[in-house]
Amino acid sequence: MALVVQKFGGSSVANAERIKRVARRAVECFREGNQVVVVVSAMGDTTDELLNLMKQITLDPDPREQDMLLSTGEQISIALLAMAIQAEGVAAISLTGPQAGIRTDNVFNKARIKKVLTQRIREELANNKIVVVAGFQGLNEDGEITTLGRGGSDTTAVALAAALKADVCEIFTDVDGVYTADPRVVPQAKKLADISYDEMLELASLGAVVLQPRAVEFAKNYDVPIHVRSSFNHEPGTIVRRESTMEKERVVSGIAHDLNVAKIAIFDVPDRPGVARTLFQLLAEQNVNVDMIIQSATRNDTNDISFTCAHDDLSRALAAVEQACSLLGAKGYTYDEDVAKVSIVGAGMVSNPGVAAKMFEALAEEGINIEMIATSEIKISCIIRASDVKLAVLALHNKFQLEKP
Repeated sequence: MALVVQKFGGSSVANAERIKRVARRAVECFREGNQVVVVVSAMGDTTDELLNLMKQITLDPDPREQDMLLSTGEQISIALLAMAIQAEGVAAISLTGPQAGIRTDNVFNKARIKKVLTQRIREELANNKIVVVAGFQGLNEDGEITTLGRGGSDTTAVALAAALKADVCEIFTDVDGVYTADPRVVPQAKKLADISYDEMLELASLGAVVLQPRAVEFAKNYDVPIHVRSSFNHEPGTIVRRESTMEKERVVSGIAHDLNVAKIAIFDVPDRPGVARTLFQLLAEQNVNVDMIIQSATRNDTNDISFTCAHDDLSRALAAVEQACSLLGAKGYTYDEDVAKVSIVGAGMVSNPGVAAKMFEALAEEGINIEMIATSEIKISCIIRASDVKLAVLALHNKFQLEKP
């Protein structure tokens, strides 16, 4: 008997018929002799609708109340899915994140899972039930409901799989695997049979929305195999695991792009020890995740410091930057919202020289200017104009011939 964790996103449970389809899928897995835990998101666009409703009330919501509101979407999904499974003749029970033992830190809207108390789920599985768990939510140490941020249901599923020592975590979505690029941008993009945790983590962090980065981190840390597949067919998807055969076959495995980017530059920052610490500590206190950072060469005992963050974090980042400018004596700052990030990712890059030159050549041939560059052993990222991002993705996909089998 295997223990299988299945996760279904909002599009997979968008209406009653799709919920019934998910129920049949879970029951099919159960009747094959498996123990089954199903994690679901809110139905369709429910979370966006709740956010829009909230904005009609206030543009500055209390974070606690925002989480209280958004957590209701998943409660609808889990109850309906449990009913649909029961209608198929199999016992099922729905559990909210807190009921399922998901415990988080105290950060509202972007909570991180600290531990999973598995006793309740194990008891229900022992009673031969399919357990349906609300994704995206948990309980903090003060007994308050928290949410995990966009894509948080992926993290819930992988965290449960890790805590329960599941045999596999199946992430069902509206695409049938991980592709070499977004198929909506590159129609000839190819589905990958498998991909390593490190490559998937980079792609997810750089804008590929198939999996949430924190979910991949969990999978890597606890060696949980993830099978990304379509909820609308039974075709095999992409296996995310510790070692991928793609590492040996491809220099570049995929292209990612991200439009949720903003660039901030601070001018004439005094060149002395502790300046960067002050700036980035203030950003951390605002819960701003900083991505690319560039410090210019010293001139007249000052530097310019540029960095990027998520567009969603821009207002909080600017508040921190204003405070930093005052404390440090910097002359000022500017920001740019019309930028995007395009990246190439591949485990084979570390042992193959010339990859960066080839990437820059592809962008130059299309007349695309590069504003910032960041690298790691398996990725190269460039900040470009947002209007150029689709052209850049196509050019890079063609340059590295990722459409080939």
